[in-house]
Amino acid sequence: MNYAQLGLSIPEILLPREGTDLTKWAVVACDQYTSQPEYWERVRRFVDASPSTFHLILPEAYLEQSDSLREAERINACMNEYLSAGVLASPGPGLILVERTLARGAVRRGLVAALDLECYDYRPGSRSLIRATEGTVVDRLPPRVKIRENAPLETPHIMVLIDDPEKTVIEPLFAGNPEKVYDFDLMENSGHIRGYHVREEKALDAVARALERLADPPAFGDKYGIRDRDVLLYAMGDGNHSLATAKEIWEGLKNTAPDQEAVMDHPARYALVELVNLHDESLVFEPIHRVVFNTGLSQLLQAMESFFTAQGSSFSVKRYASRDEFTPYPGTEPGAHSISFVSGRDFGTVTVTNPRLTLEAGTLQSFLDAYLSSPSAGKVDYIHGDDTVIDLASKPDSVGFFLPAIPKHDFFRTIIVDGALPRKTFSMGHADEKRFYLECRKITCS
Repeated sequence: MNYAQLGLSIPEILLPREGTDLTKWAVVACDQYTSQPEYWERVRRFVDASPSTFHLILPEAYLEQSDSLREAERINACMNEYLSAGVLASPGPGLILVERTLARGAVRRGLVAALDLECYDYRPGSRSLIRATEGTVVDRLPPRVKIRENAPLETPHIMVLIDDPEKTVIEPLFAGNPEKVYDFDLMENSGHIRGYHVREEKALDAVARALERLADPPAFGDKYGIRDRDVLLYAMGDGNHSLATAKEIWEGLKNTAPDQEAVMDHPARYALVELVNLHDESLVFEPIHRVVFNTGLSQLLQAMESFFTAQGSSFSVKRYASRDEFTPYPGTEPGAHSISFVSGRDFGTVTVTNPRLTLEAGTLQSFLDAYLSSPSAGKVDYIHGDDTVIDLASKPDSVGFFLPAIPKHDFFRTIIVDGALPRKTFSMGHADEKRFYLECRKITCS
């Protein structure tokens, strides 16, 4: 099979050696619990000096208080130590079939593979085989680039979606009795995970053939009712900025290489991801809410009214006498976007009639980008979970906004037709359901 035309590579994955405490080894994606540093402090105490991916990442909760260059040096030194000490070992080239039992009982299945960054373009208007599904904030890439650019290893929290309603790519692999390579409970009550090594040529070719059918141009056009559109085979789910970081580093390496032909075989050309079927029953698109800090509610609402009326939209505010009358998801009338808010003991809903953008997330984000363009105006964080929003917005000078989820079954067609969604529009599950760092891969030639 020609894996290259599918943007697919069979990687040599590294796993912790036998005897490693895997519950301490695996930690959740670094972009979770960003306004809850107490979570990461618990992780720090639990892991202590044990081998752990905690020592190979920089949680974003610490990003503003950390020196990225110094952290990169620390992380790279730890990676080199793990390699030289034999903490990591390879079961041989292959894919890792993942079965994750989430804390709420649902089971999510995935397949860890390497994708070709030559087939990925995160820029607006991209028509590449692998695409960003939300806007990429280029200003967020430099600290990530510093951490990855000289790293000998990658360990992914990236999850990439495939639209496979007949379940032909991932699910059949479980019938092949692949070799189990890990089986353990995740920390912080985040469920259980099992991994299986898929190495047989027959099984790998079956994956490629199934992906090839999904990428067949006529079938692709029939599936989405469109013509003359480039095939979208892989759509970003989680870790958009991490994959964009890998792309930036690869482009820099490729463009400065003295031997342009030889560099095309460099391991940094690929990025390790987990493929997940959009039609996996466990996969629920959760909204990502906003909490604005260091700003007053009245000031914020006045600014919103000025912003939207200047665009030709009308703006209104409804306040509730008590929390019992409040709903985070009020529904929206045609031609209007209603977005609920909370600030301390104030609960209400703002409605923008005749909005310029399609989604509530885009309407709210367009205002926040303008309002927070000045550092003195406050800062925003992106939050999973209604209760967390209410808790954070109970603090002085904090305002939380609730956004609705988007329907997942129209997801691919929306990206194909309309392009990337506004950033932080959706999340695949709750924070504790995000991918945990576990597998590793060398991204240097040495």
